[in-house]
Amino acid sequence: MSDEQSNQSQLPPTNAIEVSSLRQFDSWFEYPVRVHPHHTDYAGIVWHGTYLSWMEEARVECLRSIGIEFADLVALGCDLPVVELSIRYHRSVQLGMAVVVKARMIDVTGVRINWDYAIVSTDGQQLFVTAKVTLVALDRDRGKIMRQLPSNVKDALAKVSALHNN
Repeated sequence: MSDEQSNQSQLPPTNAIEVSSLRQFDSWFEYPVRVHPHHTDYAGIVWHGTYLSWMEEARVECLRSIGIEFADLVALGCDLPVVELSIRYHRSVQLGMAVVVKARMIDVTGVRINWDYAIVSTDGQQLFVTAKVTLVALDRDRGKIMRQLPSNVKDALAKVSALHNN
């Protein structure tokens, strides 16, 4: 294992999930979804890429919940592309089910913004997916990674971190 891999936080192993451990997600932002046919494969199981869309929607809505519109970030010339993604599928989600996507920003390191996700049952008793996503601030005009986050973006992200990391 390289030094980079060993420094990276790990997703919980699939066989280590216990109902009591799901309490760790209680203070995270919640984004409810219901599985529609277009989210699934031919067998009615959620297609693996659908979870990524749900996580992005949850992240955008989390920001919106504290007054940060993603369109405003884009207007400022700041884009936040995903540069790293780690996802673990614990259980499948099926057509017609309702689930909750839980999201929290865990930290900002320079221009790297790290988020955690969990997709759980509406009663909080089952864990379906856990993920970690890293975004970077990109200067849209130059197409290059910013040296530092714009101060208004940094201040706004500090609000998100304070809300969901208690």
